Amino acid sequence: MPILCRVTRGELTESIHVGFAAAVDESGEVFYSTGDAQHLTCIRSALKPFQAAAAIKNGAIDSAGYNNKELALMCASHNGEKNHLDTAQSMLKKIGLLTEHLKCGSHMPLGSAVRKEMIIKGLEPSVLHNNCSGKHAGMLAFAKYLNKELGTYTQKDHPVQNRIMTYVQDLLGSNNIPLEIDGCSAPTPFLTIEMIAVLFQKLGSGKKEELERVFTAMADNPYLIGGEKNFDTQFIKALKGSGVTKVGGESVRGITIKTKNRGCIGLAIKILDGNFRVLPLATIKLLEHLKLLDEDQIEALSKFKNKKIMNHNGDEVGRIEAHLEF
Repeated sequence: MPILCRVTRGELTESIHVGFAAAVDESGEVFYSTGDAQHLTCIRSALKPFQAAAAIKNGAIDSAGYNNKELALMCASHNGEKNHLDTAQSMLKKIGLLTEHLKCGSHMPLGSAVRKEMIIKGLEPSVLHNNCSGKHAGMLAFAKYLNKELGTYTQKDHPVQNRIMTYVQDLLGSNNIPLEIDGCSAPTPFLTIEMIAVLFQKLGSGKKEELERVFTAMADNPYLIGGEKNFDTQFIKALKGSGVTKVGGESVRGITIKTKNRGCIGLAIKILDGNFRVLPLATIKLLEHLKLLDEDQIEALSKFKNKKIMNHNGDEVGRIEAHLEF
């Protein structure tokens, strides 16, 4: 049975969002799934840790002199807050490039506070505010290291993208992976939910140096991965070095958890209609069901377990709850 996220108005059900999920153990096998683990979906920004790992493995990150904070920003879908912008700018400075070289496009910051401040001040966003600016700075470092064309680094046939996809294919043992274009203009593959879980199991397994470096950078710098009030940031802080998570567009998520009894577990979850409002709830419900969080971690993330629906007068008129069984 899939994860069902029930939206109520009063005591009655108004809407239901459906989620599929899979969990993979150290053998690389699915030990739990709900819904269809072979459902094909776009991994979107949940790919960022593996794009960063490909750059490490090929030598680009060390050549650029990027530190762990800058590596973390490569993995981020950040809020566009000051620390995010400063880190992205530092990355460009280290490789001698300018914001004009970034091909991710601009959008208003994802962080509500900084977005509100910019609107009040009448400020326009720059490419640094794009939640993918760290990833793109990393891709530019990769292109420069390879001595390849900088202006076309987002194209599917660019050597940077070819090396990233070769790396992902090697991790998965598959070369039949559909590739499309993300919102930031970089290529992004379609993978099954099981394949996403496999990738995230490998992220925390400690078996590949480049993935271990990415895991450590994310675990040590949770704020840079998202920002204020961001679920990824709060989750990584709560796990205190034993797990990381990365969200992707259209409500997809990958999770790595290093457990005491079962080794490293990889999980993936997808809300089929792409609605983000239920993804944190579904994530916590799945992890609780599998007993992958301890009491302290559950308490730290308790605000994400349920969500109140308020009317315009501030009265509670309904709730959103995640269920694995009704």
